[in-house]
Amino acid sequence: MVVAYRVKEARALERRYDLDWIKVLATGLVIFYHCTMFFNPWPWHVKNNDIDHSVILVLSLLIGSFIMPLFFAISGISLYFALQKRSIRVLLKERLLRLGIPLLFAVWVLSPPQVYIERFASGQFTGSFLQFLPHYTDGLYLDIGGSGNFSFAGHHLWYVLVLLVFSAVLVPLLIRTKNSSAAFKGYHLILLPVPLSLIKVLAPTIQLGGYDILFYLAVLLYGFYFLKDRTFTMVLEKYSTLLIAAASVSSVLWVTGFLQQWNVLLLAAVQVLYCWSSVLLIFHLANKHLSFSNSSLRYFNEASMPYYVLHQPIIVIAGFFLRGLDLSVALKFLLLACIAYGSVAALYHFAIKPYSLPRILTGLNGKSRKKHIKSTPEEVSLY
Repeated sequence: MVVAYRVKEARALERRYDLDWIKVLATGLVIFYHCTMFFNPWPWHVKNNDIDHSVILVLSLLIGSFIMPLFFAISGISLYFALQKRSIRVLLKERLLRLGIPLLFAVWVLSPPQVYIERFASGQFTGSFLQFLPHYTDGLYLDIGGSGNFSFAGHHLWYVLVLLVFSAVLVPLLIRTKNSSAAFKGYHLILLPVPLSLIKVLAPTIQLGGYDILFYLAVLLYGFYFLKDRTFTMVLEKYSTLLIAAASVSSVLWVTGFLQQWNVLLLAAVQVLYCWSSVLLIFHLANKHLSFSNSSLRYFNEASMPYYVLHQPIIVIAGFFLRGLDLSVALKFLLLACIAYGSVAALYHFAIKPYSLPRILTGLNGKSRKKHIKSTPEEVSLY
């Protein structure tokens, strides 16, 4: 009995390389998505002089509808594994340091240039950046185009702030059920999106990244209770054809409905269906094809947090200087993407990875790991 239990426990704590790959690829994709925000017709901090209503808008619709729920699903799974070996105090202290410090760094260092560029580009402020700095604390920055300047959520690091709040509120409750098992079943494919659709339509709280924070809370809890279970991958394998069909059909319906301005309730249901089926399909494909490690994964798994922290201010600053150039949208997009990926890669490799202080400011341990140590799933992601 004891041997069987130990074997089961060891299997439960096996490294989930597929989750590492999802985190790495999702981080790369969110950089791509924020590059599209410079060109699409939606409000953003700085916009190109030529707005694209076709290909880039469609890409924004497709990526933006699942990318943040995917992060919260990973965070829910990571939270489950973290609670298997950490006390409440240790876990909350770790998250406060690894997430709170990058958040403060974003609030006081990375956000002021972004707010200034937004105000300058829109004509809300006409002076220099140094002249703007004393006004950075004038009012709370609540939305693009608003009047407040102080970005208490660190702009794109609102996700980190929300995750910190979720951790502080949920961990004392979730630790009581950390050993409970709510195995993922086939009917969950149909039932679990229903609450998400209701939240999407009815939730009156805070909208971030296209969804309400209650939506993200539900997805995180799904990760904690359902998606971490080994039966989850078995169910996805069994219904993989259905997932592919659902993701494909719902993607067409979502884009079509958005462009044709369908009824709000119908459009919300279609978006949730696309989001849910896409997230599950990504988990399935990663488990099937990316359950391995190599040197690239080891490098970028550590780099993903600094990439996430640094990328948006680079895109905003680069976009500010690119917006007036007489170039095609395609060429300018390629240029912006190269600047974004190239800059974060260079900053991480040469200015962050080797040094303790930059590592801490961007969410890493103070010392670089010289050798890869095989770790357990709770270390898969702090975000």
